[in-house]
Amino acid sequence: MKKTAILFACTGGPRMDNLGPRLIAILALFAAVAAATVGSALAQTATQPTSPPPMTTAQPAAHPPLPYQVTDKSMGVVNCANSLCHGSVQPFKDSNVLQTEYVTWSRVDKHARAYKVLFNEQSARIARNLGLGNAAEAKVCLDCHAHNVVKAQRGERFKFDDGVSCEACHGPSERWLPKHVEDGAKHAGNLAAGLFPTDDPAERARLCLSCHFGNADRFVTHRIMGAGHPRLSFELETFTTVEPAHFKIDSDWEQRKRLWDGVKVWAIGQTLAVSEMMDLLTDPKRGHDGLFPELVLFDCHACHHPMSEKRWAPRIPGLGPGVVRLNDSSMLMVRAIARVVDPELGNRIVSRMNQLQQTVTGGGDAIGTARSLKADVAQLTAELDQRTLTAADMRGVLAALVDEGLNGQFRDYAGAEQATMAIGSVTNFMYQKGILKSARDINGGLANLQAAVANDERYSPGQFETALRNFRGTVGL
Repeated sequence: MKKTAILFACTGGPRMDNLGPRLIAILALFAAVAAATVGSALAQTATQPTSPPPMTTAQPAAHPPLPYQVTDKSMGVVNCANSLCHGSVQPFKDSNVLQTEYVTWSRVDKHARAYKVLFNEQSARIARNLGLGNAAEAKVCLDCHAHNVVKAQRGERFKFDDGVSCEACHGPSERWLPKHVEDGAKHAGNLAAGLFPTDDPAERARLCLSCHFGNADRFVTHRIMGAGHPRLSFELETFTTVEPAHFKIDSDWEQRKRLWDGVKVWAIGQTLAVSEMMDLLTDPKRGHDGLFPELVLFDCHACHHPMSEKRWAPRIPGLGPGVVRLNDSSMLMVRAIARVVDPELGNRIVSRMNQLQQTVTGGGDAIGTARSLKADVAQLTAELDQRTLTAADMRGVLAALVDEGLNGQFRDYAGAEQATMAIGSVTNFMYQKGILKSARDINGGLANLQAAVANDERYSPGQFETALRNFRGTVGL
C-alpha cells in the first residue's frame, strides 16, 4: 500500500503574509492530491478519448449541479490564460483579484497534470489489472483525471491535456465567461450565469469530495485500490492551502463573497465527508461488492498491517479484536466539532457512531443508523453555517481534538493522519487571527505530530500520543 506523501514546503494558498516562514512550511501537510499523483506525470500526447455518456444524476434543489453535471459548453483553459486576465506572472497592483491564477495552476497545481498522469507506467498497470485498456481512454479514470465532458459540450479550444482544468471546478464557461469580463461584473451575476460557488465551503466540499472520496457518479472502489491506486485521504482546508490556492483572502474578497473562516471550512469539509460516507454505506449498489460490503468503507490499516504487530487495544465500545472497523477518521473529527458547537447533538452523534461500528458484527440496523447519523451531521452542518466561531470555540475544538487522541481514539493511522491535518488547519487560522501567538512553539508541536504520521507502515500510536501531549502543553490548552 502506498503511503500518503507529506511535503514540508508550502508554495501558495490563501495569502498568509503575516506568518513566520517556518510556520508556512510546517503547515503544508499531506500535499499530494491523490487523483493527480499516481507516479510521475509523463508529457505524452494521446488520441482524444471516446465521449462518455451524458450524466443524468439529479441534484437536490438546494444544491447547484456540480460542474461535470452542467450541459453548458466548456470553452477551454486558454480563455483564462491571457496576461490581462488570469495569466499574469505578477499580481496586478490595483486589481481585486491576483490575475496570476492561471500561472499558479499551470505551473505548480497537480490538477493541471492529472490527465498526463494516465500515461505513466503505474496508471498503465492499474488499467491492465482492471481490464480497462488504455487508462487515458477509460471513463472511470477520466472522470477525475480530466474535465470529462461529452464531445457536444466541448468548445473549439477545449483540450483534455488541460487535466482538471479551470472549468472542472468553476463550471463550464459558455454562459459565465462573457458576464465575467463585463465592466461592473458582480459575483452574483457570475453565479447566476453558471459559475460554481467555490467560495461556499459546503459546495466546495461537495465538489472536492466528488473525486477525493466519491459520489453516486464516480467513486474509487477497493478494487481500484487493489489494482494499485493510492489510498485516498482528504481534508478540505489543508488541501486548499497546499493545492496551492490561487486566490487571496483580504477585505475585498470578503466584501465580494463572504467572511473567510479556515476553521469553519475545515469543519464543514469534515461533516460533508461523513455525509458522503453515509450515502455510500446506504447505497444498495455502491455499498456492496458481491457478497462483501464495499471494503473501501473500512479502515485500510485494520487489515493491512504486519501480522507480527500486536497493537490491538480497545477503542470502540462493543468491538473486540479481529473485527474490521469502518474508517471513522472524519467521524472522529466531527465528534470533536459537535462537542463544542452543540454538546447535546455531539453526544447523540458519538452514540450513533458507536452504534454504526457495532453493526459490523451484526448487532443492529446499519442502514437505519447510517441514515440517522447523516441527519444528525446535516443538522451540525447547518449550525456551523450559521455560527460565527469565537476564539473560545476554536480553542475548544483544538482541545477536543487533542483530548480525543489522548483518550486513545487515534490508535488507527487514518484517525491520526486526519487529526494532524485538522490541528494544522485550526492552529494556522488561530495564528492568523492572533489567538495563538508563538509561531516557533506551534511549529515545534506540529513537526512532532507530522513525524509521528510520516509513514503509515511504521505508525506508532504511542509516539503520536506523546506528540499530542507535548503539543497541548506547548499551545497552553
